[in-house]
Amino acid sequence: MKITTAVSVTCVLALINCLPTNSLQAQQAQFKNLGAALNSITSENLLEHIEILASDAYEGRGPGGVGEDLTVEYLIGQFMRFGLEPGNPNGTYIQEVPMVGIESESSAHLVLGDKKQEITYPQDYVAWTSHPNPEVTVKDSNLIFVGYGVEAPEYRWDDYKGANLKGHTLVMLVNDPQIPHPGDPSRLDLRYFKGKEMTYYGRWTYKLEMAAKKGAAAVILVHETGPAGYPYFVVINSWGRENFTLKPSPNGSNHDVPVASWFSYERARSMFDELGFDFDELKQRALGPDFAPIPLRAKVSFKLKNKIREITSKNVIAKIEGSKSYRRDQHIIITAHWDHIGINKKLKGDQIFNGALDNATGVAGLLELAEMFAGMRRPLARSILFLATTAEEQGLLGAKYYAENPFVPMNQTVANINVDGLNQWGPTRDIVVIGYGASSLDTIVEQAAKTQKRTVKGDPEAEKGYYYRSDHFQFAKKGVPALFLNPGTEYLGRASTYGPRKRAEYRNNDYHKVSDEIKDDWNLAGAVEDLRLLGRVIYRIGHEETWPTWRLGNEFLNIRQRSLSEK
Repeated sequence: MKITTAVSVTCVLALINCLPTNSLQAQQAQFKNLGAALNSITSENLLEHIEILASDAYEGRGPGGVGEDLTVEYLIGQFMRFGLEPGNPNGTYIQEVPMVGIESESSAHLVLGDKKQEITYPQDYVAWTSHPNPEVTVKDSNLIFVGYGVEAPEYRWDDYKGANLKGHTLVMLVNDPQIPHPGDPSRLDLRYFKGKEMTYYGRWTYKLEMAAKKGAAAVILVHETGPAGYPYFVVINSWGRENFTLKPSPNGSNHDVPVASWFSYERARSMFDELGFDFDELKQRALGPDFAPIPLRAKVSFKLKNKIREITSKNVIAKIEGSKSYRRDQHIIITAHWDHIGINKKLKGDQIFNGALDNATGVAGLLELAEMFAGMRRPLARSILFLATTAEEQGLLGAKYYAENPFVPMNQTVANINVDGLNQWGPTRDIVVIGYGASSLDTIVEQAAKTQKRTVKGDPEAEKGYYYRSDHFQFAKKGVPALFLNPGTEYLGRASTYGPRKRAEYRNNDYHKVSDEIKDDWNLAGAVEDLRLLGRVIYRIGHEETWPTWRLGNEFLNIRQRSLSEK
């Protein structure tokens, strides 16, 4: 990949930062209408941003390093160049996010019956902790199989059945229980967990939260590529490195489970076999609401030696103030995470996780939308915040911190539009809404898509739980209607198998790997079309009187109603 040197970028930004904001605003193209504004979004502009953000000079944009410094500097420089105001009420473009980095050197062994077995990192397992102690140990903890680890009263489902699990290690399956239909085993029973679509109960984050609530000493998540939504190497690259957590308040205590781990499918299955359990039979038993925890007659020990550092990472935020005085306090928040995985110096050869698709493309899209709306002669009636978040790859931490410490109250936040991974393979006949059917934002997307003669579809891989895997989820949890688009699946001039094949290729070959770089076959015309669609959606939300709403029955509706009642 061509490298844009840190020196050259810094020099350019220094010149930008010297220009007064009002002179920058005067330089903006004043688009006469929405069509002209939308046409300002181009493949060339996108690629220019991506080439800089995904260059080796940015060192994979890991929090707390040179990559963060350069990225933050670049984003601020671009926002100033477009003429956007600082988004922090203190007059800066920065929200400081206090975090703790923990890099663990782990060892572990099992005791199966009277036989001790060492397990090998990272081939067999990956373990990590959010407890910032020099050493975290779990010694001879009993293994308890708890099925999917779900407690869902609305489905009359409880995998725990009141068992005392304090101090034990809980072995869990990933994803939701997918219950066969009693009249047709080839279909799923939609009365439970939305059928094929993953709910939050299927996310590993939920499972760790439940284990902590039960007082568990550790968790073993059994990795399976299909239900998890990614291969085991993603586990190694994502958790087998320095991991971050938000810094607890001075008087706060850590309520997370002491040790969390993934076991490879092969190692977990071997363990069950040696203990005399048939793994497939256990999975089948876990699909019944009468399932109860099963002691495995085995113990595990973990020892994590930790390098700990505290950092202050940064969310970058800019603002375009609304034109209507009575609606200026109402805000649309557009998000894209600037971070990626950084550098792994233990690797041979290429060590930099450039994150070109994930998420240099999304940040480039955020910048294009910011420049577009900044250049419109008539600002939207409502205000817009452009929020580039840190540490999404660490568990949506930057978005979580903002949601807990917002510059605009959540009951004045009209909607969140999240941009995470743009289409790099060309124009499509359709567009995918992740979480389709959740809110009235779908209708606005459908109307915008009609202007492009495109159709709107739900997630073709709903079982992978993408709705819970990006920054918009932190806003949804606060009740804010959130929109997350994915590229369409029907590529113009391509066979019907092209889209699914390219998605699988990326997931298997590039996702969270050093190979996520700009490719020769990229065609950003599809990304441009998707961003122009988003531009129409944001324009509509920004001018209309009504507020987007969650659909009846949605899990976030009551949160929103309580929030708005407090206005």
